[in-house]
Amino acid sequence: MFIQSFFVPGLAHLSYLLGGKGTCAIIDPKRDVEEYMVVAKAMGMRITHILETHLHADFVSGHMDLSARTGAEIVAPKAGQCAFAHRPVKEGDEFQIEDMNIRVLDTPGHTPEHITYVVTDRSRGSEPAAIFCGDTLFVGDVGRPDLFPGQAVELAGKLFDSLSKLKALPDHVLVLPAHGAGSLCGRAMGAMRYSTIGYEKRYNAELQHKTVDAFRASLLSGMPEAPDHFSRCSDINRKGPAKLSDLEIPKPISPAEVNQLAKGGNTLLDGRDYLAFGGAHIAGAWNIDMAGNFQTFSGWMLPPDKPIVLVLESETRVNDAVIMLRRVGFDRIAGWLDGGMHAWSVGGFPTDHVRQVSAQELAALSNQKPGPMILDVRGKLEYEALHLDGAVHLQAPDTRKQFGEIPKEKTIYVICNSGHRSSLTCSVFKQHELHDVVNVAGGMTAFSAAGLIGTCPTCTAPHLPSLKEVHGIK
Repeated sequence: MFIQSFFVPGLAHLSYLLGGKGTCAIIDPKRDVEEYMVVAKAMGMRITHILETHLHADFVSGHMDLSARTGAEIVAPKAGQCAFAHRPVKEGDEFQIEDMNIRVLDTPGHTPEHITYVVTDRSRGSEPAAIFCGDTLFVGDVGRPDLFPGQAVELAGKLFDSLSKLKALPDHVLVLPAHGAGSLCGRAMGAMRYSTIGYEKRYNAELQHKTVDAFRASLLSGMPEAPDHFSRCSDINRKGPAKLSDLEIPKPISPAEVNQLAKGGNTLLDGRDYLAFGGAHIAGAWNIDMAGNFQTFSGWMLPPDKPIVLVLESETRVNDAVIMLRRVGFDRIAGWLDGGMHAWSVGGFPTDHVRQVSAQELAALSNQKPGPMILDVRGKLEYEALHLDGAVHLQAPDTRKQFGEIPKEKTIYVICNSGHRSSLTCSVFKQHELHDVVNVAGGMTAFSAAGLIGTCPTCTAPHLPSLKEVHGIK
């Protein structure tokens, strides 16, 4: 038995290749499947199975593309009632891949149809060796049961029972989840990307609850808000996503045509560094910096029913942006501004701006009376852990609906951890005629680095990759 994991930063998505000598399965594949095919070919393996643990909410799965390209059979939960050709499985079903026996457990809770694959490597022994548990059990955490309106209490109870099934497995069994730290499918996942049943039974706080009531009380409080695309991706995965080969290929678009598309209601998505966006951007554009969590915030913030026109630093970033957008369900990508903002500017088209201030500048302003209005747009837990004196809190996604609460007569200094979410917020405010907004470059990280405030006790935001990964912090 051979296992290789694949990790998608930002989404913190984990998928796997489970291989024998000549054949293999891919578990919970990402939408762009080329990497699996390259790895399988390099190892002399043929992909014969695609195993889905559940209908993923935070990303569009690659099962349709991978099956079309390899002929592999898709295995998915029977309770999911998937609309595409597949083998529906439920509790007690078993199948083999070479010397490996794969047994199915029903493990609902994170989603109603969730299953776990229990793998026994019969070439080495008769006991289970590993579980692919999707979003039921994580390293240091468990799946959130609150994604389905009106079902949270019921699903939390089912999750408690599902975890009892997993805890009954031998302590040595490897735990291979579908997400790691940074995912919004849980609340407090550990940095390790795999574990064992025994270790989780001993050290996972959510597995220590003795009663279902205590478990519910823990799981149904303090969860971060679920992004908008969570409610869309599950249904896309149930129906079967469009194959990438069938989608329209994005094209370079002239500044004049971009200008017309913007007037026609297309979404302008500026993925450049927020300092570049602040210097000059097209009025009405969203700024979701590709150096931040581009995928999650695109899925969370952008209107799902409008074509997207990209504005990027260079054409070399187009493919990456398109891949990430399609992972969260955006298939209507018209193209990108040909020649970027330079072509737009020399073409005589108007630009807008967002003023930037450093941590030191804002600190100096804060010593004046009256002090500046500071809007902190980080998550609730981040804000509660550490924030600037007098800062008002409003999470970045909430600014789409609550922009009317922001006073137009004041200059608003917007801050987050790094400058990414705050720049996104500034772009939202600009769309709603709130023009006197200032982005705090470097955010709370800059305040800490400059010795102007203590160190934030949370090293990662609940919906961001590691700050060390994103910002190169030493």
